[in-house]
Formats: sequence, C-alpha cells, structure tokens
Amino acid sequence: MGVIGVISLWIIPVIIGFILIYGTLKKVPTYESFVEGGKEGINISFSIIPYLVGMLVAISVFRASGALEFLMNFMKPALEVLNIPAEIVPLAFIRPISGTAALGLTSDIISTYGPDSFIGMLAATMQGSTDTTLYVLTVYFGAVGIRRMGDALKVGLLADVVGIIAAIVVVTLMFS
Repeated sequence: MGVIGVISLWIIPVIIGFILIYGTLKKVPTYESFVEGGKEGINISFSIIPYLVGMLVAISVFRASGALEFLMNFMKPALEVLNIPAEIVPLAFIRPISGTAALGLTSDIISTYGPDSFIGMLAATMQGSTDTTLYVLTVYFGAVGIRRMGDALKVGLLADVVGIIAAIVVVTLMFS
C-alpha cells in the first residue's frame, strides 16, 4: 500500500481522534455534544422531506411530460453546428436539479458510448464540474427557513452554465 493509501485509510480516524482529544482538553462534553448533534441531524432530516419530495415530483413530471425530449430536439440543430452531442443535453438540464438522476444519465451515457469516448468523457467531466443547484437551494434553504433565494439561484445556475461550457471546452481540447 502506497503513502496515499495509508493516508486515506487513517485520515478520518485521526481527525475524529483529534477532535475528541481537543474537546476533552477544552472541557467540552464531547459525547453529549455528539448526541445533541445527532438529534439536530435527525430533526433536519425530517424537516427537509417535503422539499425532497417536491423536487423528486418536479423532476419526474419534467421527464415524463416529454418537455426534456422536446427541448433536446429543439436544440439539436444548434448543437450540431457547435459539434456538441445532443445526448449530453439531458445531463446538462438534470444535473442542476438532481445529482442522483444526473448520475443515472451519466452511467447510461458511459455504458452506451464507453468511458473513453468523447461523449463519455464529456458526461463525466460535466458531472464533476457542476452542482445540484436547485436541489441544494431547495433542501438547505428550506431547512433553515430562507424563502427568498433569487440571487443565490442566479449565481448557482450561472456557475452551472460556466461548468458545462468549461467541460465542453476542456474535453474538446483534449480530444483535438
């Protein structure tokens, strides 16, 4: 096992041990704090369930209604001019909404086209260069009671667009 393997094996236990020792030295009731944090985590989990269900229903309706397919077909001529595969469009639209759905699409693309193909690498790079913006805003902002999230939504979606464009540029440059 190499140095990186040893480090990755021991890093989490060392961090946890350090936190426990540091807390004990500072006279913090570490076990009680851990239990209190667990209680808060469970309460937060229950409070975000309605937001999660709402997002999952919205994703299902978007896909089942044919709106995603329509959008993909509508954009296909412009994508061909830019030499961007149309099969990547669903991933670009689903990724800001749901990480699980995007991972499923990425897996389908990679199993269909192969991991070393242009579209496989593009899908993997897009998966890693974007975030689940709408999911994060809905769940986390909803959990803490923030109702107005306009600016955060704009910045998050802009970051996703930049990530998608960067993924396309980087993978295209690598394949050229």
